[in-house]
Amino acid sequence: MSTRNLTIQLDEELVREAKVLAAEEGTSVSAMVARDLRDRIAARSRRNQAMRAALESMNEAAGSGRQAPHWTRGELYDR
Repeated sequence: MSTRNLTIQLDEELVREAKVLAAEEGTSVSAMVARDLRDRIAARSRRNQAMRAALESMNEAAGSGRQAPHWTRGELYDR
């Protein structure tokens, strides 16, 4: 995988704290940012897959001709 530089602007305090955190973790700020971005992108992908699966299941259930269950308030709250 090739890498590219990306310039971002952060306030001085955030940069200082990021460097301390990276040093504590034995990594670089660049590696820390890349890891966090990968994690966020993977989480978004998992959410999208789950949403697609849920919508697909709902569409299948809606097209099955089955009646949706109907509960009374008492049944829902087990009164």
